[in-house]
Amino acid sequence: MAEAGTKTALGTRDRLVRTASRLMQHGGYENTPVKQLVREAEATLGSLYHFFPGGKQELAVAAIHFGDEEFAEMLRTGLSAHPDPAQAVEAVAVLLARELEASGWRDGCPVTATALETLGRLPEVQAACAGAFANWQELVAAKLLASGHPEPQARDLAATVINTLGGAEVSAQVGQSRTPLLVAGRHLARLVASYAP
Repeated sequence: MAEAGTKTALGTRDRLVRTASRLMQHGGYENTPVKQLVREAEATLGSLYHFFPGGKQELAVAAIHFGDEEFAEMLRTGLSAHPDPAQAVEAVAVLLARELEASGWRDGCPVTATALETLGRLPEVQAACAGAFANWQELVAAKLLASGHPEPQARDLAATVINTLGGAEVSAQVGQSRTPLLVAGRHLARLVASYAP
């Protein structure tokens, strides 16, 4: 009996986090009302404060961590598609373009909207967003380091890859076209290849 209750409780927490992640991805932190979040998660206000005593802000941090890992998994998939890092980076861009189009151009970067609107106002949320970007750069850097790139170069290239893909993803959403991501992927591949050890 206790085990069933635990599963239900864990299920509720998971639903809250996933729902918050999706809503914040689409509309940011401010445009994610607590009442809507709870309703869409099929939870109660009491359960939100049970799992997240710090309220919406604490839930937002958990949601960003969830979105971070979800996006990181997509990056890992793309990066593992080719042993050559230049081809792998292009594969990431193609994968992002395909997933973005499949979502009806809605599911872009899971943290951008929240990161921009909470800048300088919610330090814990901002730190979680910064951590997500750093995590993604680390995954790209690891691919480059494994291919023999020296560390400072690998980290600079990784930052360039993530920053460029982020901008291209926004352009793709606005224009409802894969082209910005595919173009960015091709040019990033050339850039990475030009630094091949």
